Amino acid sequence: MRRAVAIALTIVALAGGDARAGKELINLGSGAKVPVLAQNTDRRIPGRPPPTIPERDKINPDLVPPPQPNLPREFIPIPDRWRLMDNLGIKTRWWDPYNQNYLKADRPIFGTDDIFFNLNVISDTVIEPRAVPTGRSPSGTSGTGALDTFGDSTQFQGVETLITSLSIIKGDTAFRPPDFELRLTPVINGNFVRASESGVLKRDTGSGRNRFGHFVALQEGFIDYHIRNVSDRYDFDSLRVGIQPFSSDFRGFLFQDNQLGVRLFGTRDNNIFQYNVGWFRRLEKDTNSGLNDITRKIRDDDVFLANLYVQDFPTLGFVSQLTGLYNRNREGKDIFFNENQFIEKPASFGDERGRNYDVGYLGYNGDGHFGRVNLTVSAYYAYGRDGHNQLNGTDPENDEATISAYFMAAEPSVDFDWLRLRGSFLFASGDKDPFDNRETGFDAIFENPQFAGGDTSFWIRQGIPLIGGGGVALTQRNGVLASLRTSKEHGQSNFNNPGLILAGFGTDMDILPELRLSTNVNSLWMDETAVVEALRNQGDIDPHLGYDLSAALIYRPFQSQNVVFRLSAAFFVAGDGFKDLFASAGDPGGAGEDIYYSVLGNIVLTY
Repeated sequence: MRRAVAIALTIVALAGGDARAGKELINLGSGAKVPVLAQNTDRRIPGRPPPTIPERDKINPDLVPPPQPNLPREFIPIPDRWRLMDNLGIKTRWWDPYNQNYLKADRPIFGTDDIFFNLNVISDTVIEPRAVPTGRSPSGTSGTGALDTFGDSTQFQGVETLITSLSIIKGDTAFRPPDFELRLTPVINGNFVRASESGVLKRDTGSGRNRFGHFVALQEGFIDYHIRNVSDRYDFDSLRVGIQPFSSDFRGFLFQDNQLGVRLFGTRDNNIFQYNVGWFRRLEKDTNSGLNDITRKIRDDDVFLANLYVQDFPTLGFVSQLTGLYNRNREGKDIFFNENQFIEKPASFGDERGRNYDVGYLGYNGDGHFGRVNLTVSAYYAYGRDGHNQLNGTDPENDEATISAYFMAAEPSVDFDWLRLRGSFLFASGDKDPFDNRETGFDAIFENPQFAGGDTSFWIRQGIPLIGGGGVALTQRNGVLASLRTSKEHGQSNFNNPGLILAGFGTDMDILPELRLSTNVNSLWMDETAVVEALRNQGDIDPHLGYDLSAALIYRPFQSQNVVFRLSAAFFVAGDGFKDLFASAGDPGGAGEDIYYSVLGNIVLTY
């Protein structure tokens, strides 16, 4: 028995590698000896660290002993977590948006713990010299001998806009949607425009070539009510009523505006699914500022919509959206002149008769990335009925037309460290035969595209009048479509238009963390020229409109959106089609130019 115990102890000792074999042995009394376990040995089993002896903590006699678990605890009352900093001596400054501030919804108001006030103030200053095709007034010219159709194209605009947004929010929004929000956004605008020709800024040629304007608008005024949470991850349903912003897609191609409406929206399945269902009735706009005019009668123009966003579909990092909109317009009997005495409804187009229309839009939009390739895509099909084709006046009792038009746009891009390379492609169908009972030119409800350079681009930034084809414009200011409508602020959609094809290339270069340079080169064509040929009574107009070249410097000195300086310049090199539309044998300094320009200086200050 003793021999068996000795063998077992020997095996244990050798397995631990702690014995000095053959040096320190214990005699078990029967002649059997086993090795003594030694701590300070240099021998160990390969692959195992040598054993260590933990050091005991040194006792400091000056330490306060910990509280005993059996003794009663002492509780000191403190304010809620929002006002804890007051007891710590931290003071707030109303003018500092980067630290705790009552005006920036960082701390509750009215002595509550869940009601907040948020104030945003934005100053947007624009200085804009430009040269765009300009017609001479038939009732007066700018000087002796100036009798050509087109005049001096130079213009200048200065605009100052002050935006103030005030919100009262109830609810702890750090983890879930607010329970309630009331928001008001009044806007003050002042604008000045100078043109080189009379009758351009106002119909009355005696009003001069300068125009001053100012306006106070309400761009937002809504109540947002949180109906319920539908999951423990705060998926929700909310209802928003009033003047509110809405964009039908990622880039503002179809309907992006602040309009009066009712919208139900929410999320499902951990925010993977997002939805909107809404109805908007459009407000009239102020002519010179483009802001909402709530003092005018609301337009008889309704927009019904529903859309669904799906995150990470069809692949991780890409968002897909399905959308449907229905635009019901009943302004066929309206007669409306804008503040500059130009007619808006009915459009001075064709037989100048009023019309009603119903048009539906079905669309798919996507935004995200596939690996390292970023991609934004958009596609719409417009269908419906136009109560009156203004160019088909041969049978006034039977001139109703069907609408069938489509639109596609894509912008892929790839990032290389500080450089992004972008491509742009857009196609809006045109009307091949303006005199039949089918309208195939695509038009939006209220476009505001951020695409192919956005408002840096000459084509998108400037409204180009058709001149000689009635009081309609080839393009709208801050719009990409060649829609031939009076204006997007007051006018009706027009599906009798030439359509547009755009192909372009651009770059975004982060030269410094505070400085970005963006460039764009776009080439533009009309899809069909039959409509403009009919309006101008001019045959064989070339479809190529020209080349749009632009560059913009954006400087953010504090690497934030609080102070932003932007300087951009765009040049439009006229193609054969543009020269066909705006050629003149007259004054070489104005009409018949091959190159037009737009310079934009912009300062945005945000609190």
